[in-house]
Amino acid sequence: MDANQEELSNPFGMDEECRNCPELCETRSTIAHGYGDVGADFLFVGEMPGTGADRTGVPFTGDEAGRQLLSILRRLGLSASQPDSEEPELSNSFLTYLTRCREPDRAPTDEEVVSCEPYLNAEIRMINPEIIVPVGERALEEIGTEYTTTPVEDLDVVENHGERIRGRGFELVPMIAPDEQTDEETQAFVEAFAELMATDYRQTKGRRGR
Repeated sequence: MDANQEELSNPFGMDEECRNCPELCETRSTIAHGYGDVGADFLFVGEMPGTGADRTGVPFTGDEAGRQLLSILRRLGLSASQPDSEEPELSNSFLTYLTRCREPDRAPTDEEVVSCEPYLNAEIRMINPEIIVPVGERALEEIGTEYTTTPVEDLDVVENHGERIRGRGFELVPMIAPDEQTDEETQAFVEAFAELMATDYRQTKGRRGR
């Protein structure tokens, strides 16, 4: 990892020895904090580290789901690295999770999501993204509840895949989890997001909370 890339990995100096969730401390291999361009317009938020990120400490790397997401970013011009890179060179994109540690046999509990919420909120506040991409149903529910006025029962990651949802100061563009997408769904997301990137999406910047 070169000096520039070090700035991208855990750029905010977040706690590398967090012990807030005793069970996860026993099951995790490492903590996977956010990674990417700290000046990014696009923030991708997954539910929890996959098997690869649990090993590498870098979100969405080291496993098939990660390779699929990085392939999408490469097609959009947001990554200059091959999809199997464990330290991808990202541009205008930042990758993170609701929870930073992996429990291999279950999804995160509500308490674990709340415990990690300050980390995610700090990233959102400091990066100040234009577009948040909730990756997967759980991420959409949590991000949508916190940052939009849309009722949670009206949010569905399949129905809203690649669609723009107005949030408080930015928009959400949900994505079906990469390893659950069909080829047609992947193509639809790439086309929709490329179209978004060609618009004046920055017009919402600075209006958060109004």
